[in-house]
Amino acid sequence: MKKLLLFLLMALLAAPVFAGSHQPGQGVTVKPARATWDTGYFQEALVRAGLTELGYNVRQPTELTNPLFYQSVFLGDVDYWTNGWFPNHVGQMPAGWERNVEIVGYVAKSGGLQGYLVSKEHVEKYNIKSLDDFKRPEVKKAFDDNGDGKADLTACPPGWGCEQVITHHFEVYDLHDHINPIKAGYSASMADVLARYNAGKPVFFYTWAPNWTIYKLKPGEDVMWINVPEIIPREAQMAGVDRMTVSGVEGAVTDPLKAGFVVSDIQVVANKKFLADNPAAKRFFEVFNLPLIDINEQNTKMNEGENRQQDVERHAQEWIENNRSQWDEWLAEARKAAN
Repeated sequence: MKKLLLFLLMALLAAPVFAGSHQPGQGVTVKPARATWDTGYFQEALVRAGLTELGYNVRQPTELTNPLFYQSVFLGDVDYWTNGWFPNHVGQMPAGWERNVEIVGYVAKSGGLQGYLVSKEHVEKYNIKSLDDFKRPEVKKAFDDNGDGKADLTACPPGWGCEQVITHHFEVYDLHDHINPIKAGYSASMADVLARYNAGKPVFFYTWAPNWTIYKLKPGEDVMWINVPEIIPREAQMAGVDRMTVSGVEGAVTDPLKAGFVVSDIQVVANKKFLADNPAAKRFFEVFNLPLIDINEQNTKMNEGENRQQDVERHAQEWIENNRSQWDEWLAEARKAAN
């Protein structure tokens, strides 16, 4: 009887060790992608670390523009990314995407606030409420940095989802003769915005959350969110039209704010066959989520110089260690899904 009890006790003690070391992804090579904006690198590194702990052989991510990723994941050339913004990205997906592609979980639910910001001092000086105010001669002159007679807007690089929405705004609000959209590399352009702001000059830029930009230039203190003149959605935005007007936005010129962009959920997007073949990976995608403040904090570190890939990997490992209990719960959920 004593031997039986001892055997049962040893089995019970060993069970958690086995469960914690079970690697359902062993022998499977995974091909992730990531977006071209560096504010999404952190969550990519974290998910890749999670799959690695589950035993998957996860390659370094292929960096792709949005349309190229959605075509690639549809074809199975890549397996997933953590940078889906929905419903904002729906219009960039190939026809019939639902056959081969699935949107999974929430990296940050309602995490994607987007819009236009203007230096608070100049919002007050020129009584700026919306994009329409940039048609006024005195406003155009104040925000014209390159001398072309138009207000300069730091916008989005080609291929980004926000670029398509901004282009739509220029058409429907008749802004081409009044505003010059700067479409250079976003990080460098925003560094220039910050330098101009620190020099006391007017600034006018597009941004989104999560992002370091609204930690460096705080809405309500340094800058203000401004409105679009009226809500005129693109076809791709129709499903989220009720999420284009937002209440309770800190630092907005009005409440509610007519942002003109859909407040998006940040989500994992994956190839359906990959998910079907890898239930542990799918479950990890479903349960993984990040507080926006943690993403902003990491993005700010990157902006302050910790921006090499090895820095991003270190930030991810530090986050895991600081949140080990939650992390282990997610891994346990993923392992159970594979049983």
